[in-house]
Amino acid sequence: MHIRSFRPYHFAIAALALVAIASVPEVRAGENEAKALLKGMSDYLAAQQAIAFDYDATYEVVTKDGQKLGLASSGTVTLNRPNRIRATRTGGFVDVETVFDGTTFTLLGRNANVYTQIEVPGTVDHLIDELRDTYGRPLPAADLLTSKPYEALMEEVVDVKDLGSGVIRGIECDWLAFRTKEVDWQIWIAQGERPYPCRYVITTKQVDHSPQYTIDVRNWRTGDGAKGNFGFESPAGATKIEFEELREKVHHLPQHFTTGE
Repeated sequence: MHIRSFRPYHFAIAALALVAIASVPEVRAGENEAKALLKGMSDYLAAQQAIAFDYDATYEVVTKDGQKLGLASSGTVTLNRPNRIRATRTGGFVDVETVFDGTTFTLLGRNANVYTQIEVPGTVDHLIDELRDTYGRPLPAADLLTSKPYEALMEEVVDVKDLGSGVIRGIECDWLAFRTKEVDWQIWIAQGERPYPCRYVITTKQVDHSPQYTIDVRNWRTGDGAKGNFGFESPAGATKIEFEELREKVHHLPQHFTTGE
């Protein structure tokens, strides 16, 4: 469907957005302040030996005719440093669980009742690098889970802004914005003694219409409340497949979607 009309109230909303952005005082866009807030969050995250949280995510895709669609999912993450992590993601088209016990990485596709395993002995940092560089399957928002979040997040950043504060699910947060050559990203950090990331938004500038990936964090836990079980038992009737078969068996997009060029 091609929509060509442009109603007056659409213009009003767009104009208000432009005015709001243009009116941000320079003092609120302080680079040093933003870096200090991000460093404080990173140091807090790195100091936690056990982290667990629930999340809601929206992954945007753009159709051939320029319509932007948001694929919604929810999940959980449990991280016990240095080498244990379990994550789930459930949506209308996907039900996936991953677990890493320090030696073996397992991905279970519940919808297809298949699983695959690869040996990747080492830390969670090493696992993140291997999945991205060797297997071409980067973990979403993985920079927040590394042992050095600040270094990972700030790599290739060319512009930094402190935009003041925002409120996410009733929690007042510091709102920061960063730019690299390929992506823009924003982060909302909870104010107070637990400066954890409440929202993380990545905007891809290299794709038409700039689709975004958004992850909202809730039910944040650390310490004893974040201890996890990192064993894996295959479900009844599950079939073990090779890692290379994942794209055919465990779909990243709904089956009625077709990936373009």
